[in-house]
Amino acid sequence: MKTPQQGRLGPDGVIRTPDQEDKLNKLFAATFSSEAGKEVLRHLRQITIESVSGPNIGGNELFHREGQRYIVGLIEQRIGRGHNV
Repeated sequence: MKTPQQGRLGPDGVIRTPDQEDKLNKLFAATFSSEAGKEVLRHLRQITIESVSGPNIGGNELFHREGQRYIVGLIEQRIGRGHNV
């Protein structure tokens, strides 16, 4: 999404210039393109997004887990955008 005369809104909710957004996306894609980077991302995904909590999870723990999931989701979005730049 573009905002007039301000730049482009990133997946993290921050407005940057299109060049800054593209650069950041390319950096994420480059960082996680190696076999080591892919393995780290698989691990992060496994312990966050793919982790299931039971019905007895407390509010603070749930907030913490959702924050972790949010970060991994941002990483994945930036990687995808970086491959499309």
